[in-house]
Amino acid sequence: MSQDYIVRATAAQQQLRVFAITSRDLVEQGRKIHNTSPVATAALGRLLTAGAMMGSMMKGNKDVLTLQIECGGPIGGVTVTADANANVKGYVNQPNVIIPANKDGKLDVSGAIGPGFLNVIRDIGMKEPYNGQVHLVSGEIAEDLTYYYATSEQIPSSVGLGVLLDKENFVKQAGGFIIQVMPFAEDEVIDKVEESLKHIHSVTSLLEQGMTPEDMLHHLLGDLDLEILDRMPAQYACNCSKERVAKAIASIGRADLEDMIQAGETIETNCQFCGSHYYFTTEELKSFLK
Repeated sequence: MSQDYIVRATAAQQQLRVFAITSRDLVEQGRKIHNTSPVATAALGRLLTAGAMMGSMMKGNKDVLTLQIECGGPIGGVTVTADANANVKGYVNQPNVIIPANKDGKLDVSGAIGPGFLNVIRDIGMKEPYNGQVHLVSGEIAEDLTYYYATSEQIPSSVGLGVLLDKENFVKQAGGFIIQVMPFAEDEVIDKVEESLKHIHSVTSLLEQGMTPEDMLHHLLGDLDLEILDRMPAQYACNCSKERVAKAIASIGRADLEDMIQAGETIETNCQFCGSHYYFTTEELKSFLK
C-alpha cells in the first residue's frame, strides 16, 4: 500500500498557495515497472512527483494533465500524466540510459535530458486541451517547471523536486514542493519566501531528516502562519484496460486493420505506462471492422 500523500495549504493569509508531497512509493513503482537506470529513475521520479502535485490542482474528476519533455539528450524524452486525484503514471523513452555523474558527483539529470522543450497539456473537457510550451532552462525539471509557471501562466512559483537512490539503486526518498505567489501578495511576504528558499539545500536532504510534507512546509513557511487545508493520497496508477486498447486499435483505420487480419496472427499491444500486455485474435480484429 502506498504511503505517499500530498498536503495542500495556504500561508500568509492566502497570499501563498502551497503543496508538498512525499512520493517514494510511486517513484519506486515507476522504477520497477520500467526497470530504469539510476539517472532515468531520477528524471522520471521528479516528473512523476511534479505531476501528482499539479494534477491535484485540477478541479474536475475527468481532467487530465500531461507533462511531456521533448529533448535532444540520450534519455530521448519523458512523459507523465496525472488526474485530479493524484493518480500518476509515466515513462521515459530510453529507460536504460547511463551517463557519468555531474561535477558534484550527483546523477546528471540535466545531461541525460539535454536541450529541448517542456509541454504542459491540460485536458479539462473543453473542445481543445490547453497547451503551454517552454524551452527547457536547465533540464533539472524543477527549474524548468518554475520557468513554465512564470512565463506560461504568469504565476511566480518555486518548485522543488528530489529523488534519492540507495546503494542498490532502489528509491530511498522522493518528494517535492510547489509554492505559488498570488497576485495580491505583499513584497514583504515574497522577500521572506525567497530568503527561506536560499537555505534549502535539497528536498531529499529534508526527507532524509525524517520530515513529512507538513514538516517541509513548516520548515519553509513556518513564520508565515501556514494553514494546512487537506491531505490527499498519491499513487502510481494506470487506467489502461483491454476495452480502452480495443478502442484505440479500432480507430487506426480500415486499411491497417485489414492488413493485420490478413497476417492471420494474434497481435500483442503493450501499455507504455504500466507494461501490461493485451492480445487480440484475428476474430476480435474482424469484429472491430464492423
